[in-house]
Amino acid sequence: MREIVLDTETTGFEPAEGHRIVEIGAVELMNHMPTGRTYHQYINPERAMPKEAFEVHGIGDDQLRDKPVFAAVGQAFLDFIGDAQLVIHNAAFDMKFLNHELERARLPVIPHARATDTLAIARQKYPGSPASLDALCRRFGVDNAMREKHGALLDSEILADVYLELIGGRQPGLVLTDAPGQQTASGSADPGWRPGPRPRPLRSRLTDVEQAAHAAFVASLGDAAIWKSRP
Repeated sequence: MREIVLDTETTGFEPAEGHRIVEIGAVELMNHMPTGRTYHQYINPERAMPKEAFEVHGIGDDQLRDKPVFAAVGQAFLDFIGDAQLVIHNAAFDMKFLNHELERARLPVIPHARATDTLAIARQKYPGSPASLDALCRRFGVDNAMREKHGALLDSEILADVYLELIGGRQPGLVLTDAPGQQTASGSADPGWRPGPRPRPLRSRLTDVEQAAHAAFVASLGDAAIWKSRP
């Protein structure tokens, strides 16, 4: 199963008020495993960046002036996502902007049924608890230290980790199949497929107290302890 974890940055809240997408970031998952394939694109919104939006994501007019307009990259974006299910935090927001841009570019829009909303999943699973991306990172111990400002690709990578925790802690189910390898988008088996490397190593969950306790235990075993014989 192929999924695309996706995020956008925009000039504001409503495309009907003239606001546009300025950045798209996306991460590919295959059977809930990152493949290492990503999509990232800055987009010239053909309008000035409001101060309020700049303070959120730090993307300014000078950075976007030489970037392509959406119509020039829209088909490449559609080619990347293919027919995969999209995983988005607060999907209604991103979908209305994506489909507004696609309509302007006279490209096929994306059915809302193709969007899995992690915000809705979090609110259903943890009713009454904060469900922002930062709050979910704290809940699951996902490292978001680099997230000083919003950024579409970084937020997609972080959301991919959060999504996998939301659906079952990176092991949502056991699938038995007679065919080895990974299925392609067409459904045929690809025996050469392997998941790509993780973009960032996982943070150790061992506490300082646990590490000290382990070191003390190993020391108590003497010089013959197997841990001391490792090169």
